[in-house]
Amino acid sequence: MASHADSAHDLLDLDISTLRQFLELFPNEGLSKVITGWLSSGISKYPLTDEGDSREGPDLSEGGVALTQDVPVSQEDCLVLMTEGINEAEKSPLAQCLLGDYYLFLEEYESAVETTRRGLKYAAAEAKKTDLSFQRMRDALSSTLATALVYYQAPRNHLEAKSIFQSILKRKPQFTSALIGIGLVLEEEEEYEKAHEFLEQALKQDPSNGRIGSESAWCQALAGDYKTGLDRLQEYLDYPQLDASKQRGRELRAQTLYRIGVCIWELNPSKAARKDRQGTYAKLLAAIKANSNYAPAYTLLGIFYEDYNKDRKRARQCFQKAFELSPSEIVAAERLARLFAHQGEWDIVEVVSQRVVDSGKARQTPGSKRKGVSWPFSALGVVQMNKQEYQKSIVSFLSALRISPDDYYSYVGLGESYHNSGRYNSASRAFNYAENPTDGVVIKKSDKEGWFTKYMLANVNRELSEFDEALNGYESVLADRPKEFGVSIALLQTLVEKGWRCIETGFLGEAVDSAVRGIEVAATITEYKPDAFNLWKAVGDACSLFSWVQEKLPQFPTGLVAKVLRSNSEVGTDFDAHKYIDGLGEDALSSLSDEKDTLLAKALNASILAQKRAITSCANDIHAQAVAWYNLGWTEYRAHICLEQEGNEEYNLTTYLRAAMRCFKRAIELEAGNAEFWNSLGVITTTLSPKVAQHAFVRSLHLNERSVHTWTNLGALYLLQNDHELAHTAFSRAQSQDPDYSLAWVGEGIIALLTGDTNEALSHFTHAFELSESSLLLTKRQYAVSAFDFIISSPSSSSNISNLIQPLFALQQLSLQAPYDVPHRHLAALFLERVGNYDAAVSALQAVNETVEQEYEKTESLHSLARVAQAKTDLARNLLATGSNESAVEEAETALDLLSELESDSAQSALSGDQVARVKLSARLTAGLAHYFSNSFDAAIPYFRTCLGATASNPDIICLLAEVLWAKGGANEKQVARDQLFGAVEKHEGHVGLLTLIGAMTVLDDDTETMKAIKDDLDRLRTSKDLGDEQFARVEKVVEAISICLGGEAQELDEARRSVMLAPWKHTGWAELADAAGGDVFASTMAKETAMRNAPPNGSLGAVGLAGAMGSTGNVGDAQRAVVLAPWCRHGWSAMVDCVSGG
Repeated sequence: MASHADSAHDLLDLDISTLRQFLELFPNEGLSKVITGWLSSGISKYPLTDEGDSREGPDLSEGGVALTQDVPVSQEDCLVLMTEGINEAEKSPLAQCLLGDYYLFLEEYESAVETTRRGLKYAAAEAKKTDLSFQRMRDALSSTLATALVYYQAPRNHLEAKSIFQSILKRKPQFTSALIGIGLVLEEEEEYEKAHEFLEQALKQDPSNGRIGSESAWCQALAGDYKTGLDRLQEYLDYPQLDASKQRGRELRAQTLYRIGVCIWELNPSKAARKDRQGTYAKLLAAIKANSNYAPAYTLLGIFYEDYNKDRKRARQCFQKAFELSPSEIVAAERLARLFAHQGEWDIVEVVSQRVVDSGKARQTPGSKRKGVSWPFSALGVVQMNKQEYQKSIVSFLSALRISPDDYYSYVGLGESYHNSGRYNSASRAFNYAENPTDGVVIKKSDKEGWFTKYMLANVNRELSEFDEALNGYESVLADRPKEFGVSIALLQTLVEKGWRCIETGFLGEAVDSAVRGIEVAATITEYKPDAFNLWKAVGDACSLFSWVQEKLPQFPTGLVAKVLRSNSEVGTDFDAHKYIDGLGEDALSSLSDEKDTLLAKALNASILAQKRAITSCANDIHAQAVAWYNLGWTEYRAHICLEQEGNEEYNLTTYLRAAMRCFKRAIELEAGNAEFWNSLGVITTTLSPKVAQHAFVRSLHLNERSVHTWTNLGALYLLQNDHELAHTAFSRAQSQDPDYSLAWVGEGIIALLTGDTNEALSHFTHAFELSESSLLLTKRQYAVSAFDFIISSPSSSSNISNLIQPLFALQQLSLQAPYDVPHRHLAALFLERVGNYDAAVSALQAVNETVEQEYEKTESLHSLARVAQAKTDLARNLLATGSNESAVEEAETALDLLSELESDSAQSALSGDQVARVKLSARLTAGLAHYFSNSFDAAIPYFRTCLGATASNPDIICLLAEVLWAKGGANEKQVARDQLFGAVEKHEGHVGLLTLIGAMTVLDDDTETMKAIKDDLDRLRTSKDLGDEQFARVEKVVEAISICLGGEAQELDEARRSVMLAPWKHTGWAELADAAGGDVFASTMAKETAMRNAPPNGSLGAVGLAGAMGSTGNVGDAQRAVVLAPWCRHGWSAMVDCVSGG
């Protein structure tokens, strides 16, 4: 900083004896206190007392002791005394002038400006009152004000400062303060050459003024001519203004010596020259000796100690002294902050940085050439991040970036603050910009530093569930830093998280691939960091993941997992240490390599052993120990679910369950205040001890009453205890906490089932399935079963494909997750049958058949026998649908034999009598139809007759029997068929099948009399609203045939018109009209339009019917659509041929 102008004493030319006499006469006046403080401060030309040089006013800044009692002994005391005095003599221009001069000395520029402005106001008032000019007082105040304005909010106030100095120079051309002041303005604006020229002009007017000369020489040096500046500065050391025997001379001498040191420092930047203690170092010591309160000298001396003398202790002391003396010493503050940061003393870093920010020197003032500094804001951001004050740190880093847009570390800190505060999108933008600026900014960073940005960007993508991008980021970092543990473990955890997310969203194959890749990464980590807790937790989760996708168990890398578990450890690996929990130890690890256990058991055992290694790896961390026991508990419970609840005789039914209970108890012992631990204990003890479970759930809710999982689990406990009211209350509370939690809706659905409200239950199960993750099996099972029950109870819903597809998807996903679940695989086959995918249904039922036969061979129980009979009956029915008539007959007859065996045991309870009758009816009808389609009419008739007896002459079965008898072709058989149909139609009036069959037979027999009678019945049937599209088409077809027989083609056309009038919204009548009219364009177009309106979702018209309507228009585009709709149907292709050949 440049030297200030002369003090107020020089400007006012005060008589010191008069001042001392005033102090003696009026010691308690406010003005006396101000004068006393000012004379004692060391900036006055004269001391407070006149007792000789040895008794001159004390050097209070160096801790000197005043010889006069009640005289202030420090700068703080002087300021306190002067402030107290100014309150009493507020309207004294002299008091304001002296206080403003002292503020200027202390570099409190804002206070100096305010004080001198008040002084000018009071001086003007006094001048008006006394009619005296007070010009000397006003010049002193104006000079101090202008000097302060040079530095206060520079360069905004430079114009005002210049005008003040110029107004003084008009009256006093050699006024030193004004001359130096204008030079200071130019110097502060970094116009060093202009400042040098102006000061040289001023120096010509007063060549003996060392103050102006030294300032001019310094500006010359700052302009780049250090050699000339150095020579001139050394000359001015002998000038009287730099006399070391006087206080004010010592200040200017110290400043000049420092500037000489700077010139020597810059002239020869070599290390040897700067280390020379006879060069800059000697000048800095001389400057400090001349004025021990001159801050810049301490800053440069600290740089000397830190960079060239390698003495950090002394360097820190120098920087600390410089910063204590002046907050404007930004370089000292920065170096001091770095030193404390390296020592981890962040509180001191915060104090230093905040003081720099508060001084206003950090920010760039608009219009100023002086650049701002960003490090104080960056340092504050780091400190605030360490304190987890992320919103404050964001503000600090943004402030730093406004000053230095190319600061790489500020971008990293900003991104990390956004990340930690949950603002992931903003964090992603910050890291992406730091990595690849989009506006041409060149970020200051080295190639070795860029990896951290990639790592943090990958973390952000991980939080945003952009797992693929996160994995690419981690792998790109590891390509350059292969053993960076933090990145490797993040990669492993991301792979595991991706696996679980894929299970939740139904991408089961990708989940397994992610788990396998995670185990491979874990194998590399064990080579250099085998005892990390997170490593073994992730390995355990990756192994456990296979139990959720059991269809993919063959991909489980048994050998690699065994290698990972056997990896070396610095803390030791004794798997037998926890063998008492569940019986799994070294022998379980050895069994991973043999073929004794199933793949499912191996995966779960490996998961348990990995969680046990996690416990060992965190033996010294109680919190981590609690979490490790908690993780082991859930892994044991998963083993219980998958291995023990299957009913496998090789496993004790509660071994893993009791092991899980021990683990959760241990976790609670280590951390009793964790609500999740208590909830887990409640889940485990629900079947072992309901009272303990209730206590655990209540304790968990006491710790966290907003836990939706705990409320749902408590509801399940009450449900198992048949307390429906309490269960409903608990489930309702869970729904109120989180309406999107699916298991609470499942609980409500089960209660609705138990109370007999099946429609309400289906509604709850459907909503639960829509909300649930793919990993939950219960929602799929309950939804599929409830949906199938609804379809069975409402035959019309079977024709709505949307009621079938969603449950089918749920069951197919369930079969991948739990291939052992035979009942639901059987149910999936029944859904496949209803959607018409008979081949897939046959494959599924054959697999189910094989499984239940093996079960029956193993157990020979009646329940297994009943399941075999049901599976074979359903398989026979689907084989019939695929045209495999012989296989269908074989399976149906086998099922009948098994059912007879089952029925012969009066004590059996596997199937009720009604269920046995239904299964036998299905098998007999299947066998009869298979014989019928195989043209074995004699073999088919007994099955249908038996069915007639079993169903009390069901009209549908009578229709089947009549068709078979008619197809046999004998006169007696045809007569029997007629008799059966006429007898049945008397009992079942309006039955579509009976009436259409009778009508068809009369047409074939050409029985005109009967035709007329049956046509009347069919005409009445045509007006019925209960007819489906297929039934309506059958009726119309028979009516058309009868009309042709009775009245020829004219009658056919009339009947087609009548059909249109009866149901103009249906395509059947329009299609008949088009055929009868010889392909009428309007009729065929209307047939197409009405068919489109009757297609799903508006109606139930199938693809074949819609394709037929499309193909009848004679339009090429419609013919192409007909082929696309039903490529297996001949009608569309025929229409296409007609259009092409006709065109």
